[in-house]
Amino acid sequence: MRWLSLAFVALIALIQYPLWLGKGGWLKVWDTNRQLEQQKEINQKLKTRNSGVEAEVRDLKQGYEAIEERARFELGMIRQDEIFIQIPEKAQGR
Repeated sequence: MRWLSLAFVALIALIQYPLWLGKGGWLKVWDTNRQLEQQKEINQKLKTRNSGVEAEVRDLKQGYEAIEERARFELGMIRQDEIFIQIPEKAQGR
């Protein structure tokens, strides 16, 4: 009778192996779901970044205000009829 019980336990273990450790087992499903969630987070960040870039491109295509703003702040350019005045900030503690 003891051998029969051991045979049943071994048979149950053999049946359970593919469920837990096999090709489509629970561990693989859990790992795939975790990877899927990570990829969804990455995709959401990229969608947000792409929306910002798309808005910037649209602004640059539609009007000269965005181009002028970038030229002023990123390149330090001024118009021909403007005078550039720079006021230094006061150092704190003096």
